[in-house]
Amino acid sequence: MTPTRAPGALLAEHARDRFHDECGVFGVHGHSEASNISYLGLYALQHRGQESAGIVSTDGHSHFVHRGMGLVADVFSEQILQKLPGRHAIGHVRYSTSGESQIRNAQPFFATTDGGPVAIAHNGNLVNARAIRRELEGRGSIFSTTADSEVIVQLLARSREQTLAERLIDALSRVKGAFSLVMLTSDSIIAARDPSGFRPLSLGRLDGAWVVASETCALDLIGASFERDVDPGEVVVIRRGRVRSLRPFKQSSRETFCVFEYIYFARPDSNLNRDNVYRFRKDLGRLLAREFPVKADIVVPVLASGDPAALGFAEESGVPYEQAIIRNHFVRRTFIEPAQSIRHFGVKVKHNAVRGLLKDKRVVLVDDSIVRGTTLIKIVAMVRNAGAREVHLRISAPPTIGPCHYGIDTPTREELIAHEHTIEEIRELMAADSIGYLSLEGLRRATASLKNGFCDACFSGEYPVAIETGETSPQLSLFLDADGDDG
Repeated sequence: MTPTRAPGALLAEHARDRFHDECGVFGVHGHSEASNISYLGLYALQHRGQESAGIVSTDGHSHFVHRGMGLVADVFSEQILQKLPGRHAIGHVRYSTSGESQIRNAQPFFATTDGGPVAIAHNGNLVNARAIRRELEGRGSIFSTTADSEVIVQLLARSREQTLAERLIDALSRVKGAFSLVMLTSDSIIAARDPSGFRPLSLGRLDGAWVVASETCALDLIGASFERDVDPGEVVVIRRGRVRSLRPFKQSSRETFCVFEYIYFARPDSNLNRDNVYRFRKDLGRLLAREFPVKADIVVPVLASGDPAALGFAEESGVPYEQAIIRNHFVRRTFIEPAQSIRHFGVKVKHNAVRGLLKDKRVVLVDDSIVRGTTLIKIVAMVRNAGAREVHLRISAPPTIGPCHYGIDTPTREELIAHEHTIEEIRELMAADSIGYLSLEGLRRATASLKNGFCDACFSGEYPVAIETGETSPQLSLFLDADGDDG
């Protein structure tokens, strides 16, 4: 434990508040409006990434690419979508968990290989990407991006397997970590998921077409039926309207689906592994109320992601639920700040407290997690300034003590408030009257009712896939030498 620092120093060090949205992938095979459908699918997945968006389509002869920085609605227009013809398309929305925030890192990546043109959209993070990249660069490969996802494209291009599906499998057998991805060829879409099943991926049907999406909420928007999830370690080849299932990877000893998908990432109207996200979050709130009861007048969610847990807490405790923090949904990522500095302007422009509900009240603020903590410090101050007599924090996840290496933006432990401070120190920094985190045991009791195993490394420090930090990968060296490259 490092020495406690002043709140001002903490705010400067922890520049961003929480885990940010990761990436979302989408694909359509065999629909006359494949690009338009992909646009809508990405729109539904916008919560998974607001940095960039892209779509690649094919008419069976040529591939058409459009990518841009910003939100889906800003990147695409009706005129642009008309320039993306064809019955097959894939799309991607990105938040950079690896690589710089630049247009060159926007996906899907497109490449022409000697096996034919391919486009790849990837969600996840590869723990051995750095070693593979250094090895490939030493063998003459030239990378055009700084994203770890490009190593898959490079490995695929070097593979000597016959079909593109076999080349993709060959490439994926060399990487470790999290991948849920879709690949577009001239006549097929291939979907694949890592053997541990870190990230979600679902199959659906729409008017005879096949659809692949990171979350079922995207299927709902376009009116597609949910068929099933892509299984961990499965590769699904969709060609000529038919689906072929391959299971080429060594099966993991257990599934390790990211529990934070349930806690925060996924939209509450999505089903993950056939389990409803909203119901799960509400159950966490109920458990939290049992573990940390408090005498209070109202329960208030912190932003939208805290809503279900706050409702569960209120119902279990019998304390009335109120939406006493109002969010301005029309705020863009940037705005003009007045020259005369306004205290906590960045938070106030997005959120405002309802004084009539908070004045003289004992308030329970329920949030899904505390990662860096900067925004929550300001929200507690906002609630107090609105007249709250007491403010009690209740968090529907355990303290976040470790970084994620599988696709979430927490690169170092030093960024995590719970790694740097005790719970009592966090309460003091938040200026709260009390604080209660859901216990790790409570979270694990909640997940025990679900259908799959989980990765909770960010809370437990137990990482299911080892992180490789070496300069080279012996397995990759064998792969390159077997191909006759510089060997």
